[in-house]
Amino acid sequence: MTNVPIAARRTHIRTHHADTFNDPYEWLREKESPEVIAHLEAENAHTDDQSAHLESLRETLFEEIKGRVQETDLSVPTRRGDWWYYGRTEEGSQYGIQCRAAAVSGDWTPPVLEPGVPVPGEEILLDSNVEAEGHEFFSLGSFDISDDATKLLWAPDLEGDELYTIRVRDLVTGETLPDEIPKTGGGFLTPDGTGIIYTTRDEAWRPDTLWLHRLGTPVQDDVTLFHEPDERFWLGAGLTRSRRFLVIGVGSSVTGEEYLVDLEGDITAEPRLVWPRTEGVEYSLEHAIVDGEDRLYIMHNQDALDFELVSVAASDPQGERHVVIAHESGRRLLGMDAFRDFATVEYRRDGLEQVGLLDYATDAVDELSFDEPLYSAGVGGNPEWHSPFLRLGYTSFVTPGTVYDLDLATRELVLRKQQPVLGGYDSADYAQARAWATAPDGTQVPISMVWKRSFGEPGADVRPVHLYGYGSYEHSIDPGFSVARLSELDRGVIFAVAHVRGGGEMGRKWYEDGKMLNKRNTFTDFVACAEHLISTGVTSPEQMVAEGGSAGGLLMGAVANLAPSRFAGILASVPFVDPLTSILDPSLPLTVIEWDEWGDPLHNADVYEYMKSYAPYENVQDGVAYPRILAMTSLNDTRVLYVEPAKWVARLREAGASDVLLKCEMAAGHGGVSGRYNSWKERAFELAWMFDTLGLA
Repeated sequence: MTNVPIAARRTHIRTHHADTFNDPYEWLREKESPEVIAHLEAENAHTDDQSAHLESLRETLFEEIKGRVQETDLSVPTRRGDWWYYGRTEEGSQYGIQCRAAAVSGDWTPPVLEPGVPVPGEEILLDSNVEAEGHEFFSLGSFDISDDATKLLWAPDLEGDELYTIRVRDLVTGETLPDEIPKTGGGFLTPDGTGIIYTTRDEAWRPDTLWLHRLGTPVQDDVTLFHEPDERFWLGAGLTRSRRFLVIGVGSSVTGEEYLVDLEGDITAEPRLVWPRTEGVEYSLEHAIVDGEDRLYIMHNQDALDFELVSVAASDPQGERHVVIAHESGRRLLGMDAFRDFATVEYRRDGLEQVGLLDYATDAVDELSFDEPLYSAGVGGNPEWHSPFLRLGYTSFVTPGTVYDLDLATRELVLRKQQPVLGGYDSADYAQARAWATAPDGTQVPISMVWKRSFGEPGADVRPVHLYGYGSYEHSIDPGFSVARLSELDRGVIFAVAHVRGGGEMGRKWYEDGKMLNKRNTFTDFVACAEHLISTGVTSPEQMVAEGGSAGGLLMGAVANLAPSRFAGILASVPFVDPLTSILDPSLPLTVIEWDEWGDPLHNADVYEYMKSYAPYENVQDGVAYPRILAMTSLNDTRVLYVEPAKWVARLREAGASDVLLKCEMAAGHGGVSGRYNSWKERAFELAWMFDTLGLA
């Protein structure tokens, strides 16, 4: 038996707005300190010891997950130029392999690839298993092919810190070029394949500068294309599908601004501003050619809370606006993809994603329909400016990931592939439905549920429930299939998602009502969802585990303080549980750009007081009977630093919480470990802890 790690208390005074707080565990922030590393290793040893009795269950769960996955598999090929591009996996390999095969001229029907059967004429472009050799962590960031199909750009992260090293390979000779650009935010090739456009980050990990590197020249000679000095804004760049413009986007959580570089001219020319930034106005653009005229389709929220779509002349973007899709409250426009003859528009209505086809001539939108009551659908994998097919992705809680091609001539959805689920999976054995909880202010909060039918309908008897939540950044937790989740459902667990405010499920107002000085709604919504599941007989506090990660981890920490008696356990992944300390320090990664989401406690006393009232770490209460807690984190995470859950766990133990565990991956980032087998093992670890907490171990 290991001893419970007890972190030393050391005085560390923080004073803001006449408020003084002694933060006794702030010393754990010293990542390079041998004492801190020793403490984290002691936490890991304690977690290993306390969960040793679950080793057999973890192995069982890992084998269940692995046994449902077709380990040797291939994606549906995507046509670009004269090639079909696809990815494949091989049994026993952690990472994917990117490949291509020559296409027959005029044939747009993707070849049917059989797992384990060699693909005629296959060229392996990048084997990530080879690239990952000798590294504990590997994450492929950028992956791009030049328009003439002769060059490959790729950029891996080998630490988990989201800094990528860009490399280029000549696909004709197979030679890796000497050009190497370290510590980037990622990049892509210029259309002519002679250069690389990439971003770098400032000391706060904010992408702030866009560069042009000419292949074969020293990196120190790279040209600055754009720099964003305002520390509240980050930048990104991309090419329009038409390949006519380089688009440079600058944005914060609430404000956007875009610039164009006409690629028919000099790529180093001064970028042309589309619309000047206006505080609180976001917009994005697409390029189309309508009746021979270059047009920009701009989706924006100026005087349009849920966004509207307009078109303007590319030559005069600040001139006359033509309204294409007018603002409609409750229909949140999400994005647009422009093609040669039409565009797609994606939007959210009644909490579900919708896809429509936009006619350039009439502005009419033809909405695609799907049969299930809960689902996710979206446009993806369509690099060509013109194609007879439109690639779509579809899934639900019971339908595995599915790839369709929409035949644009007949409007028929052609099934290309559905994710194989081994072991006799039958979607008819499972059901999904939506319920509604009433928040303290009367707001109706949706809850999505999925369960195995053989255990009965929710509410027929009290069952174990796994309640998941996020609720920040207007991010929506949409219905999606999970192989690992089947291990829960097959043991009688109901998986539920609380679509709390702060997310984007119900439109922009849903987000606005769960951020900044409305943030508490996120937490009370989640508790209301838990209360609804209890009061309707679906579950009991003794049979409910809550889970959330990152900003959802903040949600977990907050509900642990608000309603500790309503949950048997709480699983918090890379949890943002010390938000006030982080948001008060502009030198920390990404802090300043977060002020638009949480408020600025450094300069605003009201925001400081409000954040202090809910910050999980600062509101841990002595003597409270906390549920079992498992906190998962990563040493190299640059988004939510490991120190936050480390401090939180130390404070919980000090307060008397009897069953709190911390697991820190020593070679991983915000997304956890890399490699599919490692990821399955990590999920098996979490599920085993969850089943033990629910009495199902």
